[in-house]
Amino acid sequence: MSFSADWLALREPYDKAARNPAVLDAVRASSSDKGALRIVDLACGTGSTLRVLAPKIPATQSWRLVDNNLSLLARIPAPASSRVSFTTTPLDLQYDLEAALDGPVDLVTTSALLDLVSQDWLERLVTEIAARAIPLYAALTYDGRVTISPSHRRDAAILNAVNAHQCGDKGFGPALGPRAADIAVRHFESLGYSVVHGPADWLFEASDREIQTEIFSGWASAARETGNLPLADIVDWLTFRRDEVAAGRSSLRVGHTDFFAAPIATR
Repeated sequence: MSFSADWLALREPYDKAARNPAVLDAVRASSSDKGALRIVDLACGTGSTLRVLAPKIPATQSWRLVDNNLSLLARIPAPASSRVSFTTTPLDLQYDLEAALDGPVDLVTTSALLDLVSQDWLERLVTEIAARAIPLYAALTYDGRVTISPSHRRDAAILNAVNAHQCGDKGFGPALGPRAADIAVRHFESLGYSVVHGPADWLFEASDREIQTEIFSGWASAARETGNLPLADIVDWLTFRRDEVAAGRSSLRVGHTDFFAAPIATR
């Protein structure tokens, strides 16, 4: 599964604001004694994780940016610092995860990916990372917590349908959806990793009209694709939501989880 460049650009400032500062501090602290760092970013999109993390790490950094979308890889801008370099690697992570992690790696990162992958794929990721005894910074994993104001009588039904849709096949087999972060944290802890985790919620105020409209439209489409709700109910809900956004009365919180998993012996 891949996302459009326009959607990634629209959400990037909200992603940046949402990232959990305690988890970012743990990533920074883990690399504080390193002069150079080799980082692999999985499903990198247009490089948002690089742009957030690179300025926080004092070490010289060499990034390998991995994605299956050549158009997104081509849009990644040059690094803002001379101590940061990157190469792009087009790979389908469903089949080529191991290849993405080949070679010397000090840190693996990913954002907005784990809720889209299957249990089997997540176990592959955890196994490959643990076998190499390297840390993982995983940001912005959707966890199912949503608060919308004002409320609507069909909110719960729409969100149940959205979460059901989230668990469909996104290219990695049946997706874990909102359970992904909890499952990943437990897997790493069971393998002797220390895990720092916390909420990383999107927060949209009344003035954030464009992204709220995109989210609500996407949720309505997802709900329709499940076939679990009458179309008239979805249309009624979406019409109400669009009207509230346009009138400047809508606010939205979408729950995500960030975590940093590190082998205890290396922290």
